[in-house]
Amino acid sequence: MATASGAFKSREDHRKQIELEEARKAGLAPAEVDEDGKEINPHIPQYMSSAPWYLNAEKPSLKHQRKWKSDPNYTKSWYDRGAKVFQAEKYRKGACQNCGAMTHDAKACMDRPRKIGAKWNNKHIAPDEKIETFELDYDGKRDRWNGYDPANYALVVARYEARDAARSRYVKEEQLKKLEEKNNSENPEEVSDEDIDDDVRVDEAKVDESKQMDFAKVEKRVRTTGGGSTGTVRLECRNLRIREDTAKYLLNLDVNSAYYDPKTRSMREDPLPDADPNEKFYLGDNQYRNSGQAEEFKQLNIHSWEAFDKGQDIHMQAAPSQAELLYKNFKVNKEKLKTQTKDQMLEKYGNAASQDEIPKELLLGQSESQVEYDRAGRIIKGQEVVLPKSKYEEDIYINNHTSVWGSWWKDHQWGYKCCRQTVRNSYCTGAAGIKAAEAATDLMKANIARKEADDELPAPAEEKRMATWGTEVPDDLVLDEKLLAEALKKEDQRKREEKDERKRKYNVKWNDEVTAEDMEAYRMKKVHHDDPMKDFLH
Repeated sequence: MATASGAFKSREDHRKQIELEEARKAGLAPAEVDEDGKEINPHIPQYMSSAPWYLNAEKPSLKHQRKWKSDPNYTKSWYDRGAKVFQAEKYRKGACQNCGAMTHDAKACMDRPRKIGAKWNNKHIAPDEKIETFELDYDGKRDRWNGYDPANYALVVARYEARDAARSRYVKEEQLKKLEEKNNSENPEEVSDEDIDDDVRVDEAKVDESKQMDFAKVEKRVRTTGGGSTGTVRLECRNLRIREDTAKYLLNLDVNSAYYDPKTRSMREDPLPDADPNEKFYLGDNQYRNSGQAEEFKQLNIHSWEAFDKGQDIHMQAAPSQAELLYKNFKVNKEKLKTQTKDQMLEKYGNAASQDEIPKELLLGQSESQVEYDRAGRIIKGQEVVLPKSKYEEDIYINNHTSVWGSWWKDHQWGYKCCRQTVRNSYCTGAAGIKAAEAATDLMKANIARKEADDELPAPAEEKRMATWGTEVPDDLVLDEKLLAEALKKEDQRKREEKDERKRKYNVKWNDEVTAEDMEAYRMKKVHHDDPMKDFLH
């Protein structure tokens, strides 16, 4: 059984070890010595001096408590890629049967499987690989650029330079072709330089399209119950941020700037609202929500919800194609209805925009004609200016009226000026109607004044009556003492019956006649809550 301080094969050895440690603590036995020859303090607790079992410590030591330094054998170098050691001319025993190298077998061979291996044809023997065995430290294992040759980046630069050169050469050739077509055409004025630039700008995106076709193509292994199958998955990398660009949460480090949600990696508002929009590449996530096809998709969802509420069997997630088709039909029908309504309005009222323009004389009310009038207002010289009439009927009076409806207004009501009537289809009564209306108004005012005068008169004095239920006690009230004593007894009996309903009889006779003595007995027996001596009544 493996323990903290070594391998104890029996309980006896364990007991002897404990006795030896106690003797050392008491100074009767020499202290233990570690691997380096240094004495171990016997007073160190066992949980500190005992080494973990996975270290397989055979001798007592405190090395596991010291700081572990990096092994000097560790290195930060990397494997020599593609280095060859020796290339044989004949096949050797134990070498790879496919390529003939001694450093691996046929299963680990990375060369193309040959129809006849090097073991049998003894030709094209592959050189042996350079095998290096070294251990990396903590940083060396996690350095993803370890072993990268910076000289390889020159190939990347050369490839992009070649692409730019091909693009510029293609643009020049297209411009020359467009110019030749312009010179050879019969009407060179029809083809402008702007059209040439636009066509070239569109065709420029087609340069080297074959290399960019499979940019977002990813081969993905799909596992199914019937076996694995390889499928092609295209990723939309257009909305992904380029890793060389500044992250959205680093654009503005102000605490009060736009809120960034690290869980969803979203920042809805613009982090730099005051900056020039032409120099910004990020305007907030709400910009993508309200631009492009996002708005159209939102309208599609709203249409599906409203159609479902109105009774149509439509669901955006269950049948998206059906929902989109219904939305398209809805938009077509809506446009047809708008056009139909517009045509009806134009047919009924006409289109003022399509008619001839009104002369400026009529618009500004000015003309060059001169008219002279005398003191009475009669025309002496010239012709009276005829004012343009509207398309509505004018100077037409109904029901014998001499003025139009709306020529008189009073108390928030419109009427006729000739008879001051507020009823639209009334017959004109002339001056007699005005006098009758005024008389009716004066009579109504007199009745209101008389009614107000009657309300202001003092009420007649009431006769003094005996005190009854609910009335105040008069000062000159005279009570009979015998009747009052009987009333007090009746009041006491009534209160006892109220306290104990079992004493009440079934044949109770009720008398609703209340005398002055009964009322006085009730007042005398009544407990007033504001009486300070009410607790001493019983």
